[in-house]
Order: sequence, then structure tokens, then C-alpha cells
Amino acid sequence: MDRRTFLKGSALAAAGLSVVPRHTLGGPGYQAPSDTLNIAGIGVGGRGASNMNAVTSENIVAVCDIDFDHVDQTLRDDDGNVSDGFKTLHEAYEQAERYADYRVMLDEMGDEVDAVVISSPDHLHAVAAKRAMEMGKHVYVEKPLTRTVREARVLMETADEANVVTQMGNQGHTHPDGRRAIEWVWDGALGSVHQIHAWTDRPANWWPQGVSRPDDSMSLPDDIEWDLFLGPAPEVSYHEAYHPFSWRGWIDYGTGALGDMGAHLIDHAVWALDLGYPTEVWGSSNAFGMEGDERVSWPTAETVHYKFSRGGRDPVKLSWYDGGLLPPRPQALPDDVPLVRELGENEDGPPPAWGGAIWVGEKGILMHDTYGRNPRLYPKELEEEYSDAPQQLPRLGTSHQMNWVEACKGQAEASCPFDYATPLTETLLLGVASLQAGTPIRYDPRSMEIPNAPEAEQYLRRDYRGDWSL
Repeated sequence: MDRRTFLKGSALAAAGLSVVPRHTLGGPGYQAPSDTLNIAGIGVGGRGASNMNAVTSENIVAVCDIDFDHVDQTLRDDDGNVSDGFKTLHEAYEQAERYADYRVMLDEMGDEVDAVVISSPDHLHAVAAKRAMEMGKHVYVEKPLTRTVREARVLMETADEANVVTQMGNQGHTHPDGRRAIEWVWDGALGSVHQIHAWTDRPANWWPQGVSRPDDSMSLPDDIEWDLFLGPAPEVSYHEAYHPFSWRGWIDYGTGALGDMGAHLIDHAVWALDLGYPTEVWGSSNAFGMEGDERVSWPTAETVHYKFSRGGRDPVKLSWYDGGLLPPRPQALPDDVPLVRELGENEDGPPPAWGGAIWVGEKGILMHDTYGRNPRLYPKELEEEYSDAPQQLPRLGTSHQMNWVEACKGQAEASCPFDYATPLTETLLLGVASLQAGTPIRYDPRSMEIPNAPEAEQYLRRDYRGDWSL
């Protein structure tokens, strides 16, 4: 019996194994080795550090990154000391095996790894996750799930074939606020919902878009494995304009503001209203960043509209706005309530950011912030009337990352597995494809074709550099 089989068996009573309770082995809070996952991380600085920090109760056996100097900086405060909140993670990183190439890590450490957390730039998600799943590893992949529509579908199919536990990193899916908002809607607070608006301030003040490639050249630092950063993307000389964070604005690596924040802002509407795949998508934007005749960076502001026919049920239109663009102010919103709610200094969430969503129904509106936080109903009488709406969704009582860990052990169900995350990701990336195509598209999810504009299908996939493949 291999270790993974034992882990699953120890967590499920159906397996017929008798496991000594952990409290009899090591006192309160003791976690038996058989209850601990061996986790590897791919992309472990920046957002990756936050994801790995959430799973330090487990055994972090290997970490992979192309720039460990940046990883170290992520864990330190302005004075150069390891931040209090990262001390346990810092110690775990010091003890873990280190790699620059995730392929080498998986080949050498495969027998010791149960699960993999992938927080690399978007363009590496698919190739890394597919390889890990084919080796039987459970995977947690940051949002957006992939860089292209085709990649998302491949990951869903691979996860099904490999029978592993999967989770996409849109943490609002686990948070109780969004679940309460859904329960209001399911209980009839809005009546029939016919319009969703969602918006974010990104990329403004976060990373540049609408720009051409940098004119100047930079020498490659000794500690950065640039070829591994590029992975399947076209070969480009190193520049700090791409790494460590601004990659999101470049077409080769990221998916712009819609790919970055869309999963946090339309997730709950897709979930609550069972929207399925959009039947039509059309968008508009200002100029792409150009390098000659080639588009190299995403526009600084865009709107994307989706129509969901919903199989004969009431259709829904969903509109996306970014780069500072906002939806029209709804009539049901009181005059003294701002459309944009600034986060306070001590409030949970990234203080400089703002974003939110409005669901427009027959009886009023639902508004919430990014991640589904702070849901509220207008007119306020609606919130009073539905304050006792029955709870229909479980409250998980743990982080999004630990929900996945528990699911890997057979102790829970993953909140956002790939069979849900893939259609959500495809919806986001169809908006990106519509912007690139410059035309409305009508997507057939069965064939993954665009019958009304076959030339737009090139934006559903990408070519891979050299020996890289999916």
C-alpha cells in the first residue's frame, strides 16, 4: 500500500482501517504523520507564499521557483527581517528541497509528494498542473486556472482521468459572505435576476498595460532562471518589466484584469444562477500595447458583455468593467450610498483596491465587494425581510487552501474543483478572446468552436515554444 492510498484510507471510514486517534498519540493539537500531506510548491514567492503559508500544518517537502531571492524578499519586512506571519513558512522553506525546474522536482521527488500547490504566472499553470496530475498528485492552482480556454478543458479532463483532488484559488468561493449572498437569492430576495454588473480598478496602480516592450536591455541576474520563467511562451530577453509581478499585463504570460479578478467577482453569480456557458460574448477596449504589428500587452480598460440563455430559463446578461470603468448607477441604490466602496485601513482585503458586483433583480439589487465580501441588499427593507433566510450552503470553517488539504485526505469536499472552475475560467477567457478577435463570438462548448467567427478560434489556444507541450 503506497502512502497516498494509506492517507485516503485513514481518512475514510469506508476503507475499513482503524486509526488511533491523534489526541492519544501526542496530546491536544497533535497531528499524526499519517494525517499529514507531503506538499510541493511551484511558484512560492508573492501570491505563492500566501498559499503555502496557509498549509504549513502539512509537510512542505519541496519548493520550486525561478527566483529564490524574490521568494526571500516576499517573506521579509521593510527592515529585512522575516515577517512574523511568515516565520513558520520561512523555516519550512529552509528545510525543503529547492528546485528551479518543476519537471526535475517532480521527477526526483515524485514518490515523496502527495499534492502540489501551483502559484506560478498564468502561462505555466496548465503545463505544470497536467504533469503533476498525470503523476497522481492532487493540485491546487491559482486563478485563473489557465492562460487559454483549451488549457482549462485539458486540465478538467486530466483531473477526471487521474481521479485526483483539485482546487482553483478563488478563495471567495469558500468565504461565508458569498454563501450568505447566494442564500438570499435562492430564497427569493431579488426575484428573477436579469443583469449582473462586475468591475475592478485593476490594472490601474497595479501593473502596466497598453504598453510596448521595453526599449532598453537588462542583463540577466545570476539568480534568475529566465528560460524556465518563459516556459512555453515565446523567447524574449529578460527585463524587470516582466518579472516579478508585472507579467500579468503581458499577453504572453497573463490574462489582464479580467483573467486576474474575474474569478473573484463573477463567481458567485455563476454559482447561484447556474449560468453555465455564455451563448454570446462581445467586448470593447482601448488600444492594446503594440510592438510593430504584434499585440504584446492587454488594454488598460475594457468592457465585456456576456449573454446566458440558460436553456429556456430567464436569460441573464453579465457585464464586466475594468481599468476604472464603472456600471451605471442602479435606481434601487439610495442616493447616500456610494457605488464604489473604499476599503478601510483595518479591513480585510487589499486596501488600495476596489471592485464589486451588482445583481439586478425584479425586487431590488444585491451588491457585494471582491471575493463576495460584504453582501448587502437594496432597498434595505429587503435585507430586513430576508435576514432569516435559511442556510442552504455549509460554512466550511477553514481557509480555501486548507479545505483542499482536507479534501486530499478524504475529510471534506473541495470547494472549487476543476469541474466547476473550468467553465468559470472558460467564461472569463472567452471575454479575453472576444477582445482579441474584435468581434462578438458565439461559443459552442461541446465542440469548443466559434461557428460565427472561426478566425477567433486561434485565441482559444496557443502555440508552445520548443519542446514544451501540453
